[in-house]
Amino acid sequence: MGGESGEILQRKQAAYTCLDEPFEIGNEKYGGQQYSQIYFARLHVAKTLLYSLIPLWKPELPVCTVLSLEEGKECVIVGTLYKHMKLKPRILDEYSKERSVIPLVKPHNFMDADDYLILEDEGGRVKLDGTVLLPSVYVTGVVVALLGKETTKGDFLVDEVLEAGLAPQIDRPLKLEEDKYVVFVSGLGVGNMTANPLQFQLLVDHITGHLGDEKEQHMAAQIVHVVIAGNSVEIPSEFFNGQNLASKDQSKLSDPIKELDILLTQIAAGLPLDIMPGPNDPTNFALPQQPLHRCLFPSSRVYNTFRSCTNPHCFELDKIKFLGTSGQNIEDMGKYSEAKGELEFMERTMNWRHMAPTTPNTLGCYPFTDRDPFLVESCPHVYFAGNQPKYDTSLLNGPEGQIVRLISIPKFCETGVAVMLNLRNLECHTISFEAEFS
Repeated sequence: MGGESGEILQRKQAAYTCLDEPFEIGNEKYGGQQYSQIYFARLHVAKTLLYSLIPLWKPELPVCTVLSLEEGKECVIVGTLYKHMKLKPRILDEYSKERSVIPLVKPHNFMDADDYLILEDEGGRVKLDGTVLLPSVYVTGVVVALLGKETTKGDFLVDEVLEAGLAPQIDRPLKLEEDKYVVFVSGLGVGNMTANPLQFQLLVDHITGHLGDEKEQHMAAQIVHVVIAGNSVEIPSEFFNGQNLASKDQSKLSDPIKELDILLTQIAAGLPLDIMPGPNDPTNFALPQQPLHRCLFPSSRVYNTFRSCTNPHCFELDKIKFLGTSGQNIEDMGKYSEAKGELEFMERTMNWRHMAPTTPNTLGCYPFTDRDPFLVESCPHVYFAGNQPKYDTSLLNGPEGQIVRLISIPKFCETGVAVMLNLRNLECHTISFEAEFS
């Protein structure tokens, strides 16, 4: 890489550690196990944590189980929330004779004014009442501690809520004196008939230092890593009708992946690259999604800078911890709760210490028997979600000095926008590309 003056620019480097092991299914074998076991594992870990926090929160009150509640006696109970939603899609509705009288709802949200919450522990369940715990905020699968008392109706009147809060965070390195950038991009949609292929090529040329003046090339030399957060290809849905493909159509199935491989090869030849799978990509659909098979990328896989990763994806760069998804967890929460924007959903998952609380209720996941890999045991410095409607970012501050950079990454095929994060100060900005294509 060289500037206009002939100066040879050396690309900066960053120490990389992959932390995806909790999300790897590996040698796990499905033996017909039910999803109750992942809920028990989640409750066990979160309950232990909340029990350690309750003495600091309400030391004078007893902690009761659902079955030991007494009418009018103030106490604390701990359990998993279940949200009753009459508009939530159910497979049996497709066969119901009364389907025609089911209320029509917006396709993107199934909230209703009559929704209510239930708390469930190992022994029983109780309906929750009061205005403190809003059904519009919480989703099924969140573990909380509640202060209140049982009413004459047998409900539990909630007065206060204790959430797990942000997990402990390792200190961020203080000796980062030079700018180093990480580029995030998602929703490339290679193969989409409406996408502009020139936009991604411009991004590739910018990252690799083949675009722009000397100032732009100096900036490109400071890019140390690229993360592609899901939905890299888009294969036409008409090919998934269960019929055998004609020979002339088989190439249309593989062409988007071949085109993606060519573009990724250009990046991997110059700097490290992580690619995560998304819901549209050729891998398993349920979370955690396993890495895209390396045989799909015959040219890119030649480079040791190319890494096919899981979704969710966790890694460190120069001791700065990153955690992120391709966006399914945030999109699913948007269907069953409400917030001002995607960042608020992301903030809630950090405070609940769980990336995807709606798994396995409304978001598919592997039926783990002894663990819940989506629990957040160590707070990241950067938390990102791909394939979001628009770019947004904020800093989340915790009570023990935790600082988390939240990043909502937009779909590149629709916006032409990628995100650059500075490792030195966790500040980020966008880079946008537009190209005429006809």
